[in-house]
Amino acid sequence: IFLSVVLLTVALSSSAAFLEPYDLLYDNAVQAFYSGDYGNVVRFMEGALSSYREVRRTKVRCRLRCQDQHPFDQALSDLRFFDVVLRRAACMNTCIEEKLGTQSVHKVSEDVAQDFHRRIPYNYLQQAYLKLKQPDKAAAAAHTYFQANAEHVEMGQNLEQYKDLQGVNEDHFVDREARPHQHSFTAAVRLYDKGDYESAIVLFEEALVEYYKADVECRAQCQGPQRFEGHDHLRYRYSLHELVSDHFTQVLHCEHECVRDLATRPGRLSPMENYLPLHYDYLQFAYFQGELQVNGKWSALQCSLTYLLFHEGEEFMTDNVDYYREVLEHDGKPREHVAFPNYYCAVISVGGSLVYDSVQLVQNSVALNGSQRVLLDHVISEEQCAELRNLAHAVTMAGDGYRGRMSPHTPNERFEGATVLKTLQYGYEGRVPMKSARLFYDTSERARRIIESYFQLNSTLHFSYTHLVCRTAITGQQDHRNDLSHPIHADNCLLDPEANECWKEAPAYTYRDYSALLYLNGDFDGGEFIFTEMDAKTVTASVKPRCGRMVGFSSGGENPHGVKAVTSGQRCAVALWFTLDPLFREMERLQADEVIHTLDTQSVWGQGLNINPKDEL
Repeated sequence: IFLSVVLLTVALSSSAAFLEPYDLLYDNAVQAFYSGDYGNVVRFMEGALSSYREVRRTKVRCRLRCQDQHPFDQALSDLRFFDVVLRRAACMNTCIEEKLGTQSVHKVSEDVAQDFHRRIPYNYLQQAYLKLKQPDKAAAAAHTYFQANAEHVEMGQNLEQYKDLQGVNEDHFVDREARPHQHSFTAAVRLYDKGDYESAIVLFEEALVEYYKADVECRAQCQGPQRFEGHDHLRYRYSLHELVSDHFTQVLHCEHECVRDLATRPGRLSPMENYLPLHYDYLQFAYFQGELQVNGKWSALQCSLTYLLFHEGEEFMTDNVDYYREVLEHDGKPREHVAFPNYYCAVISVGGSLVYDSVQLVQNSVALNGSQRVLLDHVISEEQCAELRNLAHAVTMAGDGYRGRMSPHTPNERFEGATVLKTLQYGYEGRVPMKSARLFYDTSERARRIIESYFQLNSTLHFSYTHLVCRTAITGQQDHRNDLSHPIHADNCLLDPEANECWKEAPAYTYRDYSALLYLNGDFDGGEFIFTEMDAKTVTASVKPRCGRMVGFSSGGENPHGVKAVTSGQRCAVALWFTLDPLFREMERLQADEVIHTLDTQSVWGQGLNINPKDEL
């Protein structure tokens, strides 16, 4: 089984610097696992992880060293510039091969790279260590894997079992791949929330040091060969200027992505919004609260001015700066270490394009007192709202989507809904205008495109569930109501207010990544949409529905939300949930896509549509 490793080792044994390729070690570890040879699973998998880290470390060190040895001078002529480019490339190749051996040996497939990114090796390790009766190491491996795969229900159950095993204690549940800057930041926020500002300051400062170190290393990783997708290399006939320009365009794009990468938690595809500036926001207040002496206010002023480098003119921070200046009777300067070239343009913006000219941004995450939140107006027109409300009155059915329960969330309101496919079927049967059914479909697609663009997602956003819904206050049951139309919850995890946690496990829809609610009217009493803290009590933002208004947000525990009681009238909306995982696409949506495709490509009025009523949810 392991002959390939032996042969490769012998073949390259003349190189003192030879490092065994991590993809080969990984492959042998997997083979050992399925052969039941758990000792070799650990041996080869730990070796693969060690080799993987060493390859990354070596490339970073060599690239940073060669950048220092061959710097770009702003006054360089074209010829001198190309000379530096070539010398730097030769320097990096020589340095890397001296330490690792032939570079081609360490090129791995995209599948292997993704497995290491997703921490798949730790899943094998936790099972192997358990078989070898080393539960402490198994617990660490399981915990490491679970940090990037929180939706893995079985691993979550394994972790609970490890807690009861003899020889396992809390200290064993460590993340072996923890990113120091994120670890320190998270710990600092916890202390800040508890009011321990002095301790929080120490960790926030530590997080910043680690962040800038990680930023330098990430950018160094971008200095190697780049992929030129879409180019036919056999016909690549560009000049040297164009070739070098293409390369550095790819490098700049890669460096820009470092900002997203450093702000993205394990297992997530989208970054924490406003991540780096938040450090300075927390620090300015912590310094002010934690140190009432002059030094504390000086630090608070510095951090406030640094924050404004990212968000120039932001009102609340500008007010803070004015206050600190007044108290100190002096001006200050931003932190020096943040001011390196071309960084600010790469900071994650509050939001991306809204796609459609008519759509208006009302509030971003900051204004809504949270993260990954947005409130938009004019997503659809008054006429379209009216048409969709008329459609809802014709097609919605009590209890639809909730197993026929007419009042699934409160006995004081009636709940009615309809899916896209059902609406299209009604259109085909002539029970509602096909134009209106098509509007429902097109409106949901419009909402999807806006959410995907605004949150700047790297992957395609797929429909997970789409629902045209109305909630109606039941006459005679509205006196002295103290319940909610929809209790506080999160969309992809089970909210646990007592533990201040949100558990990504069944029966939660753990695959949902983003949610949106597009309102069709506002002529009712109550029914405000609210965001809360994890305690499910402290309201952080409230949204009053109106025609064409849409609230969008990430679906996790960072955005607990609910709906206040509808005490009079009827509240209608298009409710949408999205997933980044194509495996969890809404099947009804795929069928609806086929119907729309048929409508768009041929005349269907005399031919009929092949819609199976049994396909309905």
